[in-house]
Amino acid sequence: MRLREYFGEFLGTFILVLFGCSAVAGAVLFDAFGSLLEVALIWGFGVALAIFCIRNICPAHLNPAVSLAMFFAKKLSLKKLLPYVFFQTLGAFAAGAVIYFMFGDAIAFYESGHAILRGSAESYQSAVMFGEFFPNPDFEAKLSISVPLACFMEAFGTFILVFVIFRLTEKTEQMDNLTPVLIGLTVSLIICLVAPFTQAGLNPARDFGPRMVAYFAGWGEAAFPSGNLSFLTVYILSPMAGGGAATGLHKFLIKHSEV
Repeated sequence: MRLREYFGEFLGTFILVLFGCSAVAGAVLFDAFGSLLEVALIWGFGVALAIFCIRNICPAHLNPAVSLAMFFAKKLSLKKLLPYVFFQTLGAFAAGAVIYFMFGDAIAFYESGHAILRGSAESYQSAVMFGEFFPNPDFEAKLSISVPLACFMEAFGTFILVFVIFRLTEKTEQMDNLTPVLIGLTVSLIICLVAPFTQAGLNPARDFGPRMVAYFAGWGEAAFPSGNLSFLTVYILSPMAGGGAATGLHKFLIKHSEV
């Protein structure tokens, strides 16, 4: 039974990362989209599709920050928490590997046309379809993002996402078929808010899994954002903290609604 759940988390995370990161790849390599909103909507539809596909075999967390929040809310056991995180990250890594296989030649052509030497400091410009960077390379001329601000944006975006998930799933029998769509649209809205700053990771597995694909595919240290361990503080710890804070608010509201 547990293996079935773990596979569900692997498959669901694979689906959402495959569609979401492919949208970023299309935007970077082919100028396939005219606005951030289009990429954000693809991410949102990818999340909704992933939830619909696997919600009958697992809780469809698809995000270590969500799983940690559910653990704090006593909706996920400690025995399942670490395997959930592992299989979510593995699913994201697998999706990143498939994306590299599909777009590998196009990436090489893009790097050649823009005089980018993979592995150099500047090659983050071709690694953005795997892991996130701050400031967002598309907006870095307009925004100067410090590590604390980047941490706040990732934590705040994840806080909103997890809080919405808690509220939408509080009475699942009333919104069963609509819930995945609303969660997906929430992701789209948050991306529109956060992505200009940090590319909107909001999900440690979604960031770290594909980032490791880029690391092993030749980008090396360039696959990680500048700033000592900022990939850890901004894109892993901050979303986890945001999810934990959302649990606290959800518990507060539940407690006071029962008074």
